[in-house]
This record gives sequence, C-alpha cells and structure tokens, in this order.
Amino acid sequence: MESLAAHSIYWQRSRRLSFGLLLIWAVATFGGIFFSRELNFSFFGWPFSFWLAAQGLLLLYCVLIAYYAWAARKLDEAYRDQLRKDSIAAASASG
Repeated sequence: MESLAAHSIYWQRSRRLSFGLLLIWAVATFGGIFFSRELNFSFFGWPFSFWLAAQGLLLLYCVLIAYYAWAARKLDEAYRDQLRKDSIAAASASG
C-alpha cells in the first residue's frame, strides 16, 4: 500500500516538473517573440531581437533539457530508494 502512495507522489512531482518547464518554455518563446520589436538595440553588432531568436532561446532550450534530465534522474532515484525501503519493510514485517 505504501508503494501506491510513493507511486502517486512520484507522478505528481513528475507532472509538476514537466508543467513548470513547459510554462518557462512557453513564456520565453512567445514572450520573446511578442516583445522582440521593443528589444531594438545592438548586441555584439546584431540587433538584440535577432540574437534572442537565433541564439538566446536555443541556449535556454538546452538548459531546460539539461535541467529536466538532471531533475528527472534525481526524482527516479528517490522513487527507487522509497520502493526499496518499502520492500525491505514489507519483508521484515512478514517474516
């Protein structure tokens, strides 16, 4: 029964992580594109709006992917540890 609770918590945290990163992606993508006309200054010799679209958002996407991989691995390890603890507790209680 405890593994069912651990499973529910795992998926709740996994969905929250995915939703949070998708929200950051959506705000950065659509916000950057929507406000790009107001970002009219030179950045390393190029208009900042061009740099943001061509380089900045791609770097952000790579950071989001790397963070997701790290956080999902950490979440998976915590879930596996909880399942091990539950199975050890069940085995010691049954015999």
